[in-house]
Amino acid sequence: MIRVALYARYSSDNQRDASIEDQLRICQERASKEGWTIIQVYTDHAISGATMHRAGIKGLLRDAVAGKFDIILSEALDRLSRDQEDIAGFYKRTQFAGVKIFTLAEGEISSLHIGLKGTMNALFLKDMADKVRRGQRGRVEQGKAGGGIGYGYDVVRRFDANGEPERGERTINESQAAIVRRIFSEYAKGRSPKAIAQRLNSEGVAGPTGSGWTASTINGNWQRGSGILNNDLYQGVIAWNKVRYIKNPDTGKHVTRNNPPEEWIRKDVPELRIVDPETWDRVKLRQNGLRRTQKKFWEKQRPKNLFSFMLRCGCCGGGMSKISTLMYGCSTSRNKGEAMCSNRRNIRQDELERTVLSALTRHLMDPDLVKVFCEEYTAHLNRLRIEHNASLHAYQAELGKIARQERRIIEAVKDGYANANMKTEFNALGVRRQELEELMAGKEPAPILLHPNMALRYRTEVAALVDALNDEARRDEAAELIRSLVDRIVLTPDPNSKGLLIDLHGDLAGILNMATKSERPRHTQELDLKQVRMVVGMDFSIAAEAQGKMVGLAAPLLEGSQGKVVGPVGLEPTTRPL
Repeated sequence: MIRVALYARYSSDNQRDASIEDQLRICQERASKEGWTIIQVYTDHAISGATMHRAGIKGLLRDAVAGKFDIILSEALDRLSRDQEDIAGFYKRTQFAGVKIFTLAEGEISSLHIGLKGTMNALFLKDMADKVRRGQRGRVEQGKAGGGIGYGYDVVRRFDANGEPERGERTINESQAAIVRRIFSEYAKGRSPKAIAQRLNSEGVAGPTGSGWTASTINGNWQRGSGILNNDLYQGVIAWNKVRYIKNPDTGKHVTRNNPPEEWIRKDVPELRIVDPETWDRVKLRQNGLRRTQKKFWEKQRPKNLFSFMLRCGCCGGGMSKISTLMYGCSTSRNKGEAMCSNRRNIRQDELERTVLSALTRHLMDPDLVKVFCEEYTAHLNRLRIEHNASLHAYQAELGKIARQERRIIEAVKDGYANANMKTEFNALGVRRQELEELMAGKEPAPILLHPNMALRYRTEVAALVDALNDEARRDEAAELIRSLVDRIVLTPDPNSKGLLIDLHGDLAGILNMATKSERPRHTQELDLKQVRMVVGMDFSIAAEAQGKMVGLAAPLLEGSQGKVVGPVGLEPTTRPL
């Protein structure tokens, strides 16, 4: 009695289980004709032949090695495997076990079949993959989707004149689009992906897969373009070929590899835009800020409290952290002992935040001091602008002169007058014109950005932010903006009492951004504003620390402030106990 095992497989969800039945039926007919006895039937449903990680084929090989049958019968060799390495290994193991392979298409399988058919099947897979990618790219070039259905969109089902389905058409799903806009808006206001996911889940909003939301669903991977926040289609752009998929030969699973940007295919589809450009840019700006590699580990952490990671001990320079639910204290003193830092005093969180917010609102931008600063700063910018514009005007005038000289040479050549010197001069003029155009590229006159009334605008804006801290919907955004105004908060023991002295160091660049209503004012490129700190003590006297290019601008602040400034650079600000 010759024992035989049957194997059948189909590879795609687009096929059906009836394909398995058809394969087995014709194999059974062949076995009956040959007089073979069927011992076992092995099948794999909707699994590609490009991998050996299939339950059916593994069971078939295991039983073949165990000697449970004499022949393996299948419809064709590609049913067993389409991979050259896999089919060669399968054949080698069955030969060692003394088991023959027969197929209805090729007959008894030999080494020649393994070499030729294995190569043909592998080429078939590659050719099919190339055709699929070619078709996907063709759809993308026509402004159609090249992949699956993204959250916020529905598939448009329509047929062409020949009755064939038109693939890649999408339309906006308004209910899901509203959720997308909400996610972008809340993230831009400072809410974390985890907090957004938790809120959506608490409201019973279904996620893209129909289940709950997670932080990774929202945040995704920015390099691969995955996640809600990284889907370019929401800004009206189809981005295709960002990644490629490669099969891991050990696991049989596909892994992603990022393609270089020059290989990406991008196509504008404004009719599919869901998120407005301003919100999209704000989200990208925040994402880029969180990805900055120069940040220290603790600076990347999301602050739990309003001034987390900003508190410093005035004795040792270490951080001030929570020592209880309500109190802040020096971390160095408590972790390493008084030998390292003698500051054992503490302060309530609510009192600290109330004091700092009061200083930000009422005292950090004193109107008289700001007026002096604006006058000096504006004068300095005017000098820079005059120098900058003078250079531009000189370049433009020289360009006009070169253009006139070139025209005269061309006219002379037309009139029949020419010599070797004219050619040399004409080429030299062309080189100089190119140099001038490169010098002028992207340069525009620098406007005056500061105004003496900006102190009033700043105080109004900060007061509104403080009020917004009590609004659940705006709290995260307001807290992030307030933190942008603060560089650090130094807490020093008061020698005259048991309290702490508080020095608030405000970041002048952030303060000017707030006062001028500008995301990135041009003066930050011309002067190093990050080197300037406004320091507020507990009696709310103001001092300015100036370095580098800002020393000349800060001098009037230190000398002509009518008592508002404590003293010159390096002098400690006046303070009083809490």
